[in-house]
Amino acid sequence: MASKSNRAAGLDALILCGGLGTRLREETEFKPKPMVEIGGRPILWHIMKHYGAHGADRFVLCLGYKGDAIRDYFIHYHNRSHDLEVDVGSGALEVIPTAREDKLDCRVVLAETGHDSLTGRRILKALKHVRGDIFLATYGDAVADVEIDELIETHQRMGKLATVTAVHPSSRFGELAIDGGVIRSFAEKPQVTEGWINGGYFVFQKKAFELLHEDQNEPLETALLEQLARMGELAVHHHRGFWQCMDTFREMQLLNDLWTSGAAPWRVWA
Repeated sequence: MASKSNRAAGLDALILCGGLGTRLREETEFKPKPMVEIGGRPILWHIMKHYGAHGADRFVLCLGYKGDAIRDYFIHYHNRSHDLEVDVGSGALEVIPTAREDKLDCRVVLAETGHDSLTGRRILKALKHVRGDIFLATYGDAVADVEIDELIETHQRMGKLATVTAVHPSSRFGELAIDGGVIRSFAEKPQVTEGWINGGYFVFQKKAFELLHEDQNEPLETALLEQLARMGELAVHHHRGFWQCMDTFREMQLLNDLWTSGAAPWRVWA
């Protein structure tokens, strides 16, 4: 998949990476959920590759639970993604230029946002690292083939403080009541099995976060998105393609099976 217009170029992409991931305890006991692997690469890497295909080249990662694992991954990423020649006697290291389409080519801000912070506070703590008045954001535990260019176009056309990508659910998530392209209500994780749900992949105006206060540790979903919905300031971008979160061991296996089969819809290179 290739970007059509690179609308994401120049926009920072913020990724929430600090949750506990308790429903995937088989893996998250030892690592943060964004570092759980699909096809030998962290799901975080897959998400970043997707954004990168649309021109995003600067990411702000909101760290929390076991955040050092993410720090270490990116601090050592350059050497790990190239062939190397080592002088064993002196320890000198030479990086051998390697042409690989699967490399990340971007800048990353590793922002500590607190072990116990909820999603609203995490973004508030990291907001000082975000350039410009508009930014992209998503969760660090789901992959999709969302056309980021089209998402940004929707946000610009609707002229609201925020836009959320609505997807069809595979399990229970925040259900969206939609009227005329605007979110009218936002119910976090209701008891439903059909309709449109919050799939992440947001576009925000920074101004939206003036509605939150860092001294109040609140979730993004109930503290901000519900407010924006009541104000008529939460637009929707409908995504009818692939979207899948990785909340459970079964979902992790599903994503790995898709990758291994060569049929992963979110893959962004040949």
